Order: sequence, then C-alpha cells, then structure tokens
Amino acid sequence: MTDVAPPPHSRVAGAYPSTDLYDAYSIELPDEASGDPETLARFVFARSPAWIGGLMRVRDALVAGLGLKTARRLHRLGANGGERVGMFRIYERQPSEIVLGEDDKHLDFKLSVLCQPPGEAVARRRLIVSTAVHCHNRLGRAYIAVIAPFHRLIVRSCLRHATRIGWPPRQPAG
Repeated sequence: MTDVAPPPHSRVAGAYPSTDLYDAYSIELPDEASGDPETLARFVFARSPAWIGGLMRVRDALVAGLGLKTARRLHRLGANGGERVGMFRIYERQPSEIVLGEDDKHLDFKLSVLCQPPGEAVARRRLIVSTAVHCHNRLGRAYIAVIAPFHRLIVRSCLRHATRIGWPPRQPAG
C-alpha cells in the first residue's frame, strides 16, 4: 500500500472548485481478485478493522451536538434501501470506478474507488482510493484539520486489512 498522487483521470479529479483535502492510496490487487469497483468498495468498507467502529462512535458523539450527520444515521439510510456503500452515498458507477461520498453543511466529500489495469504506469492491477474534500465554512476547515490524520490512518488500515483477509474473487463470465 502506497500513498500516490490522485489519478487525474479519476471522476473525483476536479469535482470541486477547491479542495481542503485531496489524497490517494494505491494497493496491488492479486490476479484472482475481483475487478469490480463496487464489489471492492463494499468489501473494503464493510470489513474494516474493529477499532474503526469505536473511533466512529466517538466521532458521532462529538459531532451530533453540532448538527452534523452521524455515521450511524448514514448507515441507517443504506439499511432503508438507499443507494449506499456502507455509510457512503453512491454518486456514480463506471466500469472501473465507483464514486461515493456525502454532502453536509460543513463540507462535501467524494471518494473514488478506482481499479487501474496493468499498463505503462503499473505492472499489476491496482486499487486506488482517492478522497476529495471541499469545506464550506470555518467549521468544515476545523473539522478536516482534526480528522485528516484519522482519515489517512483509516484508509490505509482498511486497505491493509482487506489484503490480510483476502480480496473477493473475480466472478466467472457469463
């Protein structure tokens, strides 16, 4: 797993007029792993390490009083039939990329899960997770300043955890 420049061809590149956080992480996918970005996104975010759930509960307790959306509320939206991957709203599906995210009063963010095939730039298939955040106000900028280190830790941990437990396999054609 490596920190990389966000891919310029990703659907989150240029999503906002300005970004307050823009990062990307890349990990090699084994040959037998699925290449479907939605399947991979669901796998990565549904099977995150247990400590992340505890951290999200602390976050929810701190932001609920500010009128911000909680992870618990966002998960319920998906449970009620909303188009979501975990707590993230689905914005767009492409054959090699899914764009997730959320809009709130303090900030908007989009998260890309992009399957990059082998080619000139890379010898093996890679999964690239990119995040773009646009803050609306001082609360958003303060919030992102506090959570950015946790965000980076969580994304890296989720990708490493998915590798440890084994990626979902490719589905047979047909």
